[in-house]
Amino acid sequence: MKKILLVIALVLSSQSAMADMPKGETKRVCVDQKDKAGQTVIDPKTNQPRQTCKIVRRHQKLEGQEVPGKK
Repeated sequence: MKKILLVIALVLSSQSAMADMPKGETKRVCVDQKDKAGQTVIDPKTNQPRQTCKIVRRHQKLEGQEVPGKK
């Protein structure tokens, strides 16, 4: 019984600790759709270019880190 209570306490404490961590900033990126010929697809209802959107997480650069060059 003590082991079960210990496991439950550990699970609850780890979830509360992870909830406090920052999620990171997100950014919405939209790109115009293109057909097979490479032309932009126009939506007939709005007469605007049709877009595909994704939500992307922004990463922070670490100071002192260098990106290795290509060989």
